[in-house]
Amino acid sequence: MPHPILDQPEVLRALFYPRREADPPAPAPGLIPLSVEVEPGLTLGARLYPARPDSPALLYFHGNGEIAADYDDLAPLYTRLGITLLVADYRGYGTSGGMPTASALLADAVTLFDRLGPLLEGCGLLPPRLYAMGRSLGSVAAVEVALHAGGRLAGLIVESGFADTFALLRRLGRRVQGADEEQDGFANAVKLSRVTAPTLIIHGEGDRLIPAADGRELYRASAAADKRLLLIPGAGHNDLLFVGLSAYLAAIRDFVQGPPAAADPPAQARACSPS
Repeated sequence: MPHPILDQPEVLRALFYPRREADPPAPAPGLIPLSVEVEPGLTLGARLYPARPDSPALLYFHGNGEIAADYDDLAPLYTRLGITLLVADYRGYGTSGGMPTASALLADAVTLFDRLGPLLEGCGLLPPRLYAMGRSLGSVAAVEVALHAGGRLAGLIVESGFADTFALLRRLGRRVQGADEEQDGFANAVKLSRVTAPTLIIHGEGDRLIPAADGRELYRASAAADKRLLLIPGAGHNDLLFVGLSAYLAAIRDFVQGPPAAADPPAQARACSPS
């Protein structure tokens, strides 16, 4: 069902910056391009970066100005930790069909998670644990997955996520008249108060777009018994990896409990069963 406030055209223009991928990728060592049908006649593009067949798997939702192809260079940071990475594009991004909306972002995230197990198995991967991670706008999708998945999700990672949607929109130059927390279809903090899966919050202390106070609020709101907060000094919204790479990767490694696997080569990409 369309969200009456967040799906308004002026709000969507502030939330989404879709960018197409010029040429769909071909399978290559360490990369498996995928297409996932989320509703009849509409597919989302995704990129799968396998570690070992029995490695834990991380479903990753990117920021609003990124596409899955941007993670080709970053994926080895995860696979070397022994983590299989699947990065999915939103509607209108990369090789995905359709146009992005707030409602579709939430619905598609749940659909992707529900199909994740068979999708990975079709590629010869049998992860013992599944995780969801979202960066910036992607935090919305990851939190929605955690709320939906319950005990099927081993853990949730939120990077540079926001607690208050309408405060973020104001910083982006969009004031939504009459909007309050009850009308917030994203409602990250409210949803986290009902998520008990282990949760890791990562945020830059110098983030000016989504202040570190949002990260602290998400940590406070989380109902998880196992919840962790990593604040990276001197890091802004888009340079966490550059400023605090060691701490960032160590936190994810320890949270997922994937052993450092630098000595083990990634699994070779092969054709997958149709999704």
